[in-house]
Amino acid sequence: MQVTETLNEGLRRGYTITVTAAELDAKVDAKLREAQPEIEMKGFRKGKVPFALLKRQFGQRILGEAMQESVDGAMREHFEATGDRPAQQPDVKMTNEDWKEGDDVVVALSYEALPEVPEVDLSSVTLERMVVKPDDAAIDEALGKLAESAQTYEDRAEGEAAQSGDQVTFDFVGKVGGEAFEGGAAEDYPLVLGSGSFIPGFEEQLEGAKAGEEKAITVTFPEEYGAEHLAGKEATFDCTIKAVKAPAATPIDDELAKRFGAEDLDALKTQVAERLGAEFGQAARMVLKRKLLDALDGLVSFELPPSMTDAEARQIAHQLWHEDNPQVEGHDHPEIEATDEHVKLAERRVRLGLLLAEIGKRAEVEVTDQEFTQAVVAQARQYPGHERAFFDFVKGNAQVQQQIRAPLFEDKVVDHILGQVTVTETEVDREALKAAVDALEDEATAPAEA
Repeated sequence: MQVTETLNEGLRRGYTITVTAAELDAKVDAKLREAQPEIEMKGFRKGKVPFALLKRQFGQRILGEAMQESVDGAMREHFEATGDRPAQQPDVKMTNEDWKEGDDVVVALSYEALPEVPEVDLSSVTLERMVVKPDDAAIDEALGKLAESAQTYEDRAEGEAAQSGDQVTFDFVGKVGGEAFEGGAAEDYPLVLGSGSFIPGFEEQLEGAKAGEEKAITVTFPEEYGAEHLAGKEATFDCTIKAVKAPAATPIDDELAKRFGAEDLDALKTQVAERLGAEFGQAARMVLKRKLLDALDGLVSFELPPSMTDAEARQIAHQLWHEDNPQVEGHDHPEIEATDEHVKLAERRVRLGLLLAEIGKRAEVEVTDQEFTQAVVAQARQYPGHERAFFDFVKGNAQVQQQIRAPLFEDKVVDHILGQVTVTETEVDREALKAAVDALEDEATAPAEA
């Protein structure tokens, strides 16, 4: 077997791998002799089939397998010898397409190698961690939101009309062209006016309704409505109003606390303070991580694999296009060209990704099975009732597993690096923290500034 270099420019590599016919023939013979003791054929006892007959009967079938194993083995030995790590799947092509049995096999191998990532001197990196302690105002604001989420309603006085924000309980039957349609009827349905739960224009027509009334409401389904047989159609809903209730203020007291599983109001305040502290800490970490990545980006410079930056730039361009065109859900759209801004952001992401991967490798950072399982469980909770199906999907999909592991690995590497640099803490108010987080979001929408 012979490996000859044909290209060595920057990170681009090219080689010709030649597997001689004699090597292939020897591998076929070795496979047949290994299997010979277990082979049975009519007229021969097990293991006693003549080798020549075996080769005539099975040699052609085994030849393809021998070719693949030879090429794979040559590539494996090549990467072990050179230390090269392909940036993406290598391109492997057989050059003698008119090959026939008895010929040498010649294969062209090409790939982009991952660059050598230099070690980074972290001693000069100094970062500031923002620290926000939940104050009384923040706790009171959070308690107010809890009270709003526990909203209750009380019957309006007899004959009093419904207003926006009221809860109206009613029966209804929807009709198109005078015929009731499936899914268009309900009884004792509680609807908060102004919530936007129904078709546009429906809730506004219930304002002014009174308990005991019957009311006909006419609306037109949106053109993009999910049910095609209703999209764009005019419909009439015959409604019977059963109750009109006004929102009642929910007192922030021990009873509210018990509704949220706390023993009393003081215990609920403690829980709220802890939750706010965790939220502030998570936001502060986002800001700190961005500062760290900015610092690392300014410390290193090395050649990047063009295929990786091109793929990342296309992905960025595609993602931003869909954010600007949310009405397009699929990928049936014109080809999206990456701009210089997209390329610049892609280069930063690829450079930092390679750097973090190398730092993690050198520090022997690993994602444990327990950490991976916890992440899968957390994602499965997003699909209530279908958790088992999600687990099975992840188990059978290596790409999804890697997508889950990647951010876990990155966070562990970031934690490792933060332990190597100087981090000072500065106490700030929540407005300052919010401004810092908002700045991150603004930068995320401006690729040229990222």
